[in-house]
Amino acid sequence: MEMHQVRYFLAAAKTLSFTRAAEACHVSQPALTTAIKKLEAQLGSPLFHREGRQVALTEFGRRMQPHLSQIVEQAKAAETVAKDFRLLKQVPIRLGVMSTIGPMRLSGLLTAFEQQSPGVETAVRDGAPEALAAQLDADELDMAILNPLDGLGDNYRAEPLYTERYVVLLPPQHRLCERNALALRDLSGEPYVDRLSCEMRDMVMGVCADMGVTLYARFRSEREDWVQAMVMANIGFAFMPEFSVTHPDSVRRPLVEPAVKRTISLITVPGRKHSPAVTAFLRTVRAHKWP
Repeated sequence: MEMHQVRYFLAAAKTLSFTRAAEACHVSQPALTTAIKKLEAQLGSPLFHREGRQVALTEFGRRMQPHLSQIVEQAKAAETVAKDFRLLKQVPIRLGVMSTIGPMRLSGLLTAFEQQSPGVETAVRDGAPEALAAQLDADELDMAILNPLDGLGDNYRAEPLYTERYVVLLPPQHRLCERNALALRDLSGEPYVDRLSCEMRDMVMGVCADMGVTLYARFRSEREDWVQAMVMANIGFAFMPEFSVTHPDSVRRPLVEPAVKRTISLITVPGRKHSPAVTAFLRTVRAHKWP
């Protein structure tokens, strides 16, 4: 039994016409008729009653129809699995990136890798540090770039890449834009846009509580683009890592008293064997000159 024979049978069973079935399958009618006859011979019983140009399914044909349909569906499913596998092979590098890291900061790194290893593709998944660590554990990621905070434990290797400070993001018309830097106390009582996805949010909120600084959140979101858009809509200010700011018209002022910084690191799993593509990417990351 060959797949084209099954497809020809199903087309004829649907149209009850060898002529229309041949047109649907883009073959000549004699070729379709010959293939169906061979299928009937292999199965040992007629599939159709033939009366001139009119055809009808036999009882055997009606019983075989769902089974042969299932064969075609399974073949399609197998083709889909094969296609997905080929796509996976075309994306040999699986990179996790913490969702609060600005894309502009990593674009230079990815450009350098493309120049050094042309043709190698990279798939980027973003998420919180805990989610990326779990994907590293499950071997769903080759490496991750994130802020390990107090450390992820002995199961991971963390290599510092760069440090960035937190800034106060303001709309251009905000009264505090006149200042060159802002202390946390300067922001007490000011309308605030809360970045829920920030991995340092709890620490910043704790510092505010210790200093008696009151922040009134008028808007909350886990999405960095929404946070920046709401700042520009004059909803309030936001704390952001300096390299995560992407809106060209926003105003950034250094946060002082206290100054808040974070260190972004490359996270890998010790002892895990890497593909040549991943090894090349790691080499590029470690040699990259962060501006």
